[in-house]
Amino acid sequence: MRLTNIETVYQLSFMPRTFPVNCYFVEEENGLILIDAALPFSAKEILRTAKNLRKPIKYILLTHAHYDHLGALDAIKRAYPSAVVGISARDARLLAGDKRLLAEEPNTPIRGSVPKSIKTQPDILLHEGDRIGSLQVVFSPGHTPGSISLLDVRNGSLIAGDALYTKGGAAVCGTLKPLFPFPALATWNKRIAHESAVKLKDLNPQLLAVGHGKMIRNPEQAFHKAIKESKESLE
Repeated sequence: MRLTNIETVYQLSFMPRTFPVNCYFVEEENGLILIDAALPFSAKEILRTAKNLRKPIKYILLTHAHYDHLGALDAIKRAYPSAVVGISARDARLLAGDKRLLAEEPNTPIRGSVPKSIKTQPDILLHEGDRIGSLQVVFSPGHTPGSISLLDVRNGSLIAGDALYTKGGAAVCGTLKPLFPFPALATWNKRIAHESAVKLKDLNPQLLAVGHGKMIRNPEQAFHKAIKESKESLE
């Protein structure tokens, strides 16, 4: 595991050179917010990092319900049973294994590794504009129907899940990169993903942190390039 700290954000990157799978701690005054839960084998390092930071895990927030973002969820919840687990109201259905589309959603299949064996249930369902500590919930669907991002209002750090990825160059999740095609192959709706990326760019984040790849400071140019490529791929 590789640990990287920028301001209030700690990135825990597993298999960073080959197939980076990231989760994050956001440090609050009295505790930690864990964003995503990586893979099952990640639990030990996640718990060790929390111990080294000397603060309890108060919340576990899931950007979306793909298995590589919640594999260690059950183990973390056992270690911190009072931690509040949150996911979007829409992706709570995926967390429960329900891949059916809602009537108002585009008829494109939900892709990616939807979990079948996660026992932990969400304690809270998250919606646009909700605040958890210093984090504001931003609804950013596309990769899944209920994907969310989380913006630290103190410093503009944006943890965007798989709305974008930076492995092999910053890209919107629906853009296929030959050297790292997996986010695109697991994306539900590319046009909605593009719209969400534009929405996230307009927040003017000062740090972009994603599920796969390194964090980017001052990501305006990275957003511009990624959105341009995404638009071209849709035309």
